[in-house]
Amino acid sequence: MRLPSSIFVSVSLFTAETTAALYLSSTYRSAGDQIWQGLTLLFTLVPSVLVQLTLTFIHRDLGRDRPLVLLLHILQLGPVVRCLEAFCIYGSVGRVEEPYVSITRKKQMPRGGQSEEVERQVGQAEGKLFTHRAAFARTSVIQAFLGSAPQLTLQLYICVLQQGVSIGRGTLMVISLLSIVYGALRCNILAIKIKYDDYEVDIRPTAYLCIFLWRSFEIATRVVVLVLFSSVLQLWVLPVVLLNFLVFFLYPWILFWQSYSPFPENIEKTLTRVGTTIVLCLLTFLYAGINMFCWSAVQVKLNDPDLINKSQNWYRMAVYYMLRFVENASLLLLWYIYKTDFYKFICAPLLVLQLLVAYALAIFFMLVFYQFCHPCRRLFSSSMTQGLWDCSSLLCLMCDSDSRHNRSTGKGVSEPPRPPTDGEPANDGAHDTASDPTDDVPNDTTYDVLDESTIYDIPNEMGSNIGGGINGDIGHSVSCNA
Repeated sequence: MRLPSSIFVSVSLFTAETTAALYLSSTYRSAGDQIWQGLTLLFTLVPSVLVQLTLTFIHRDLGRDRPLVLLLHILQLGPVVRCLEAFCIYGSVGRVEEPYVSITRKKQMPRGGQSEEVERQVGQAEGKLFTHRAAFARTSVIQAFLGSAPQLTLQLYICVLQQGVSIGRGTLMVISLLSIVYGALRCNILAIKIKYDDYEVDIRPTAYLCIFLWRSFEIATRVVVLVLFSSVLQLWVLPVVLLNFLVFFLYPWILFWQSYSPFPENIEKTLTRVGTTIVLCLLTFLYAGINMFCWSAVQVKLNDPDLINKSQNWYRMAVYYMLRFVENASLLLLWYIYKTDFYKFICAPLLVLQLLVAYALAIFFMLVFYQFCHPCRRLFSSSMTQGLWDCSSLLCLMCDSDSRHNRSTGKGVSEPPRPPTDGEPANDGAHDTASDPTDDVPNDTTYDVLDESTIYDIPNEMGSNIGGGINGDIGHSVSCNA
């Protein structure tokens, strides 16, 4: 049984960030900066409350007689207690005989076109540790994108306005960046385990390294771009943020309404329709928060029983990164145009070039991960390179069609029929139409998109405590495609 080190890392980042934020808010209070103090506390307490509710919801403490645990959650000490509980369970393994065990069947990665199925015994203690790991994986994502990401953006904005970085603010920014990158990494691993739950997934250190570099460049670039834009166009940053957020918040609901599927009723038996709606809104809220700063590895699909899109859609990913690159470049261009003398000591063209290169590096490491380091790349129905090539072929086809349409329109307008002379036969325009061979040649370019309806059957072999999807113990959280 593996040491629950991921739980320890999650709790350490949560505790360190909360402590640093509380200290920094006290310094803001001493300096009389009540607005910065209030925002710092807001981005600390709101995600902390959501983390406590998520842990309580996953472990179903409301239906159990555990008043002390509930009290500690109210005091915002729930993650610490859960971490101690997980290590106590790990330490008791082997000392107490298991009353019963569960049998799980996992497929191995296919070799030579065949995959073997391996049976494995899972005891009660390992099942409980699985539940703890699943819960902290989700709380890490919530803490990262609903707390650490806004906190890092706020503190960097304050640094730009005050032209200085204090020790407390710098410490909080470093911890927040680590928390965001770790949350994005856990989101990637979570997506892999949910999609390929019936396979024995072995994630190697090179995969972790590629994800870490990919997410670090992507998130850091996005935060810096937003801060630079907001420092010169304060009134326009709110519409940009709200537009991004509303698009990603409403996108899963629009797809759900277009599918004409029934309302999901299998999230939790004890929830009413209103409670289910609140949970789904929180889920899409988290999904929008993730996509605000980086690509969400877990794609929400409300008409799926597990609420997760298990197909690998290269087209959607390519469109996201192309649009995000264009948006970042546009925001940097607006910052460069409207920048004031405040930035006279900064080489603005070099800074713009560095940020664009950093985002390009993020895309590069993402491609390396999916092409060479993804643990389940043998199960892809199409390769990453082929998917991006098909997407570029579609874009070229659309551009070619538009240009051809513009040429034909311009030709008809700019060349009016001239009257025939005495030595020329009358021309009714048929010769001009036939003279352009491109209009009569059929276009054989095709574009294949991975079918969205490809669904992997994920059996629940380990009961309600160690389920593999969003349902069961995993499904009761406000979770965030690898």
